[in-house]
Amino acid sequence: MSSGAEPDAAEPRSRAAAAVRAAVDRTTGSAAAILQLVVAVTIAYAVTHYLLGHQYPIAAVTVTLSSLGLVLDARPRRVLEMAIAMTIGIALSEVILLSFGQGIWQFALTVLAALLVTRALSPVPGLPIFAAVQAALVSLLPVPDGGPFTRTVDALVGGAVALACTAFLPRDPRRAARREALKFFAAFQGILSSIVAVLRLGDTATAEQALGRARTTQPLTEGWRASLDSAAAVARISPFLRRHRGELEAQQLMHTHMDHAVRNLRVVSRRLSTLPLEGPRPELAELFANLQSAVVLLAQSIDRPELRPAVRQGLVLVAITLDPRILSPGRPLAESAFVLSVRPLVLDLLAASGMPLDEARRTLPDITT
Repeated sequence: MSSGAEPDAAEPRSRAAAAVRAAVDRTTGSAAAILQLVVAVTIAYAVTHYLLGHQYPIAAVTVTLSSLGLVLDARPRRVLEMAIAMTIGIALSEVILLSFGQGIWQFALTVLAALLVTRALSPVPGLPIFAAVQAALVSLLPVPDGGPFTRTVDALVGGAVALACTAFLPRDPRRAARREALKFFAAFQGILSSIVAVLRLGDTATAEQALGRARTTQPLTEGWRASLDSAAAVARISPFLRRHRGELEAQQLMHTHMDHAVRNLRVVSRRLSTLPLEGPRPELAELFANLQSAVVLLAQSIDRPELRPAVRQGLVLVAITLDPRILSPGRPLAESAFVLSVRPLVLDLLAASGMPLDEARRTLPDITT
């Protein structure tokens, strides 16, 4: 009885431990963003309250916090767009307040104007909501002692502080880009590992699993791209990160080719799932094991670019064998097509390691003769 109850008791503890780990990971991962938010909102409050004499600078505080946020995408353009949208909402509200006073229909007009104007100005659907929230707050709160447009000034200060902190107190977005890259590479390596297992065991059920994993990689690709774009945008304006622009550009080039590579990996996985395996295929398994080793080194080369020549060497050794007449002599046509589908994948991996595509193509054996 006790042995049957133990797993039931262990499962909730396991879920609780996983939830705690996830909470800790979220908090530590956002530590830099939280610090930036605290410093930025304190500066915005100090400028508007102590320098400008505004007793309750609510707009400065809310615009600063909302513009920066906790998202990975902290690129200056996004921060600026958010600040402008909320400032427009506040200014529209103050114009309506000054012209028509406070009341229920004025409140409705304020929200309507904020939504219509910011929606017309921006294709981002979330911005009008932020603008309308700010406009509604201004419409509902009493007019401050400094006059209606005091809150517009506060909003401008909050936006300026948020943008300045993006440049001079950056979150080191390279760390986020590296984290997203390693998540992508872990998934890529996992798919290659599944393919190796399929070919070593001749297990078609595992081939379906590999295809299923390959189909889930697109969000990882997009997450890596978003974090890289954000890092590059911040590096363009931040004096502290400008020296890393070359490193980020190299990683953006790697991402472009890895995006192509993972698409080709899906093609390979799809062909493998339909391949009529009649037993283990050790030659093909060894080929994919070598690919996996090269991809492991390629992921490490994000931090250690000196590894890329070794990556290229390993991939070239794979590329020169990609001839179905050598790897699959006398095998069914489907297996020859499978071998041919690996060639574009290897080309993209070579390009991701820094080899020009023309040079990479020359490493492949000629199959036209």
